[in-house]
Amino acid sequence: MAARPLSRMLRWLLGSSARSCSSGAPVTQPRPRESAQAASEELSRRRQFLRGQAAPFSAILTDSFGRQHSYLRISLTEKCNLRCQYCMPEEGVQLTPKANLLTTEEILTLARLFVKEGVDKIRLTGGEPLIRPDVVDIVAQLQQLEGLRTIGVTTNGINLARMLPQLQKVGLSAINISLDTLVPAKFEFIVRRKGFHKVMEGIHKAIELGYNPVKVNCVVMRGLNEDELLDFAALTEGLPLDVRFIEYMPFDGNKWNFKKMVSYKEMLDTVRQQWPELEKLPEEESSTAKAFKIPGFQGQISFITSMSEHFCGTCNRLRITADGNLKVCLFGNSEVSLRDHLRAGASEQELLRIIGAAVGRKKRQHAELFLMFRDSPPANPSISSWDALHVEGLRSRMSFSSQMATLWKGYRVPQTPPLAQQQLGSGSFQRHYTSHADSDANSKCLSPGSWASAAPSGPQLTSEQLTHVDSEGRAAMVDVGRKPDTERVAVASAVVLLGPVAFKLVQQNQLKKGDALVVAQLAGVQAAKLTSQLIPLCHHVALSHAQVQLELDSTRHAVEIRASCRARGPTGVEMEALTSAAVAALTLYDMCKAVSRDIVLEEIKLISKTGGQRGDFHRA
Repeated sequence: MAARPLSRMLRWLLGSSARSCSSGAPVTQPRPRESAQAASEELSRRRQFLRGQAAPFSAILTDSFGRQHSYLRISLTEKCNLRCQYCMPEEGVQLTPKANLLTTEEILTLARLFVKEGVDKIRLTGGEPLIRPDVVDIVAQLQQLEGLRTIGVTTNGINLARMLPQLQKVGLSAINISLDTLVPAKFEFIVRRKGFHKVMEGIHKAIELGYNPVKVNCVVMRGLNEDELLDFAALTEGLPLDVRFIEYMPFDGNKWNFKKMVSYKEMLDTVRQQWPELEKLPEEESSTAKAFKIPGFQGQISFITSMSEHFCGTCNRLRITADGNLKVCLFGNSEVSLRDHLRAGASEQELLRIIGAAVGRKKRQHAELFLMFRDSPPANPSISSWDALHVEGLRSRMSFSSQMATLWKGYRVPQTPPLAQQQLGSGSFQRHYTSHADSDANSKCLSPGSWASAAPSGPQLTSEQLTHVDSEGRAAMVDVGRKPDTERVAVASAVVLLGPVAFKLVQQNQLKKGDALVVAQLAGVQAAKLTSQLIPLCHHVALSHAQVQLELDSTRHAVEIRASCRARGPTGVEMEALTSAAVAALTLYDMCKAVSRDIVLEEIKLISKTGGQRGDFHRA
């Protein structure tokens, strides 16, 4: 059995009223009239002595590289009330049977064992830990463990405002809230659920109750939210937040995908361009975050560099999964079932032996991952961002500072502005969407009148053979390395025939899944940026602009889609435009399929393209 942790020794020794100390520390009791200053100095001398005499850390929780594991993360549940795109499929995942999950008593038994061995910080995770019915009781019982200094929770924030007063009362001392966007509609797109305003309420409630800092975890993903770095950093000006930008761990559908990752250095450069005076803050040895502060700001920002600059050498974390498996490394495949040993009647000593063996096998670092990261091609940082799109109906046209003032003033949050509507002669409302906020001749909402009939222009050069097939008939990517860079623009269209019932629900924005037009628009923009990942022989193109416009056609009960893409480079962007229009159409089908399966996608076609040696094309 390991020696008692120093924190417990201090608590016991410093709380003793005896005149002598078993540790051998020189102790003198203050006389009745002795000054408070003298008593304080005496207390300081005793603490210094005890630190010098501190017992070694538990051998059970020290690995072969000398890392001392004093931080335990316990998953309370596999369930979650969101369906984040990068985390799980929309229909959810197959859950472990309830009988195989840790009971409350088993969780507390294991926590007690780890704290006795020197763990002084426990973080409750999930799934979403705040949907577990007895989470308040678990926190209350953890608070009774002698030697445990910090009880934290990582939450998506949906239930936080309602539950935090109770949790604080029973001992919750630290909060991490996951939030990947400050745009309400984008939030709904990412998590496939409503709830942005509930998360904001939770953050506000945490500040109101005195948590400082309130940590906000933002997973940064290229093409999705990297354009919001400065907006998140600006939150720290007047709020006691620690906004933590987390490098995306690119494990998608059992395939490593490094194109989505935005590195720490790239994020830091972005912030430094806005605030050159950014200051580096000191950090604890076992910290996973590199912390910075903008002078004059109340809060701070941090970067968790799991991928580009790992912190394996100072890792002090262990994890227990909801079904009772001990993981010594997040990236490792190796797990040991503590649940099975508990239920088989293992003694405390046997459990400690099992835990010690697992910790002893912990590797120096998750090497396989970093070999892959080192060998992977760098992602192109010039992919267009959402901010450049100024998505109408998704982002208010007021300044960001005004949005934030509204956000935190009087518990309110910014509301999405009313969708643009145009009254038709019939008295109904026609809803228009465009991903470009400025109305000009080239960015009008899609309408038959704005689709001017076009005829072919310029030299119509075609190839007599397929360019993606080599001389032996095998598929091959075209080499564009020697082609000159030119301005490329392409426009494509699609039509979705919804039928009268689905059409009416879309028109009135009454679908249970949410706003079909907004989601389809966002999906089209995303698809344009991800075309090379969807179409095997397409080159990756760094788009400078992507725009998706949708209009309802009441005469046909249809949605007309028009997608345009622009880039400067050696290859065209017609595939990006076509993919954008097609995916927007497919998304509309997905949003409406519960209402009607009699939906037809048609007229997916290229409208025009300009640039390139084959000349321009305009469909008549």
